Amino acid sequence: MYTETEAKLKVDCLGETEVRLAELNAEFVSEQVQTDHYFDDEDLQMTKSDKCLRLRRVVADSGEDFFLTFKGARRENRFKERQEIEIQIKQPDAARELLLAMGYKEMLVFEKKRRIWHLGGCEIALDELPLLGDFVEIEGPDAEAIAQAQKDLQLTNSRHIPESYAALVEEKLCRPGAGA
Repeated sequence: MYTETEAKLKVDCLGETEVRLAELNAEFVSEQVQTDHYFDDEDLQMTKSDKCLRLRRVVADSGEDFFLTFKGARRENRFKERQEIEIQIKQPDAARELLLAMGYKEMLVFEKKRRIWHLGGCEIALDELPLLGDFVEIEGPDAEAIAQAQKDLQLTNSRHIPESYAALVEEKLCRPGAGA
């Protein structure tokens, strides 16, 4: 079982963080476009229990990949921490049909642009999302490594966003006048 530990930070501009990553000799990994499909049952049990079931399409220079991911409820921690189980899918249409046959419904779909870097044992994701703006996600082996990366990137004054992108998009779409 893998435990995901991350900090999600809202930023005004990703350019400054990208410059700082280059100055720190961080390793650029890839640029991706990710399309996330979130599933839940009729009673919204996944959402109500702070869990998620996602089918993700990743398009990068290396090609196209698909992943089915389950994320457990958030645990008490300085940063966002939760169980994550992810498998690569070779037949995404069949995986989607399986989820539908099991009673899940596709509840939300959105796309984001992501640039991935490695720094100090952490994966740094620079994310651009329509409706939401720019974010930096720092995923690492533990809270200390994440805090150090945040300090190195000069983002210590940035507020941690505990909500998932799915929750943020849903909230934005449900507000009166959203997307206008």
